[in-house]
Amino acid sequence: MSETEHTSDHRPVAPTVAFHTLGCKVNQHDSDMMAALFAQAGYDLVPFQDIADVYVINTCTVTHLSDRKSRQMIRRAVKQNPAAIVAVCGCYVQQAAEEVARIEGVDVLIGTNERGRIVEAVEAFRREGERQVRLPSDEDLYTFEPVTHAQHSDRSRAYVKIQEGCNQFCSYCIIPYARGPLRSRSIEDTVSQVRDLVAAGFQEVVLTGIHIGVFGKGLQDAPGDLTDLCRAILEGTDLTRLRLGSIECTEITPALIDLMAGDDRMAPHLHIPLQAGSDRTLAAMHRPYTTEAFRQVMREVRAKIPGLAITTDLMVGFPGESDDDFRDSLIFANDMAFSDMHIFKYSIREGTPAAAMVDQVPAQVKDRRAKQMAVVAHKNKEAYAAGQIGKTLSVIIEENDPTGAVTGHTGNYLKVRLPEDRPPAKSLVPVHITGYENGHLIGRLAADED
Repeated sequence: MSETEHTSDHRPVAPTVAFHTLGCKVNQHDSDMMAALFAQAGYDLVPFQDIADVYVINTCTVTHLSDRKSRQMIRRAVKQNPAAIVAVCGCYVQQAAEEVARIEGVDVLIGTNERGRIVEAVEAFRREGERQVRLPSDEDLYTFEPVTHAQHSDRSRAYVKIQEGCNQFCSYCIIPYARGPLRSRSIEDTVSQVRDLVAAGFQEVVLTGIHIGVFGKGLQDAPGDLTDLCRAILEGTDLTRLRLGSIECTEITPALIDLMAGDDRMAPHLHIPLQAGSDRTLAAMHRPYTTEAFRQVMREVRAKIPGLAITTDLMVGFPGESDDDFRDSLIFANDMAFSDMHIFKYSIREGTPAAAMVDQVPAQVKDRRAKQMAVVAHKNKEAYAAGQIGKTLSVIIEENDPTGAVTGHTGNYLKVRLPEDRPPAKSLVPVHITGYENGHLIGRLAADED
């Protein structure tokens, strides 16, 4: 867009920016933050499929498929508007900047701790016409990146990043190399952002990070753990619902369980990554627990929080995973009766210990195992959802679906569709669950039953 282009009433036309986000909820948070920075700089946010002046692709590198999808979206943006500025950021850039730079049409490259400078980099390219590269130094990767409090979003749920980096170094995972070491955000700054989000109309906040269970590590002046942070948010804000992102089973403390059991503003949902249900595979993955330790945590949280939804991540086809190992995983995952499972196939990530392991599992075997595990996941998901029929659950309304019904999520993270009722977006309403079909619950406003 020309800087001299104007509307009919002589006001300058605002430049437009479009985002495409790949990967995890941490990336979604980072995209929301960057969108807010662009909005503060006078840009209008438009859908990615529109012709925009700036395209931002926030990449993921957790698997080779993530890398490929990132490249595809970069090329799509370049093709949609060859005159646009294309900015690529995130983990794929951090790990493979030279590879990304070889893609024709990439104008700005931003690493994993420099996203706050993205508008500055875009404007510098606009002025100078020279590619801008902002990759953090090793020293930068020991500092929690400042976060803008605004979030440019019309969603009912906001993501708040409380922690960055990981020191666990699971043998298959590239993320510690891409995101750097552990660092945490201050409790005071986090509570302040949640307070701002509540004032902006958000009903639910999800605490997210790469390894949130170790929140507080690296905080020198005002240390605290995840339970301290949750308690501070609940006591210091009028937030309707607080949800935790992914947390390791080894980091679910009795104090955290008691807080979740005692305050109904804490969402009754935990995402606890399992990764494998075979002790031999868990040891090879360098995971910090055994299946028995995992099982014990599941018993404890379910005993204290009846009806708790527990979702998980599970990998198939890790190097050396035998048929017996996979059978153990299949049986264990079924026994745990997760309310939902994210199943993914092992992907070689160069530079990780697993990439050099012998006995890589053939692709066709991974495909078969993924399908078998999906059968177990589907069965348990359906059983958990069916158990909600007849209950009245609190639902935050989020959007209209194509049929005109409204949808939202319960505290235990089930999607609910209301075919007849039309409560406004972002409202919290009691919903009587009447059925389950096509992957979501069906309900009606509880107030309408009288």
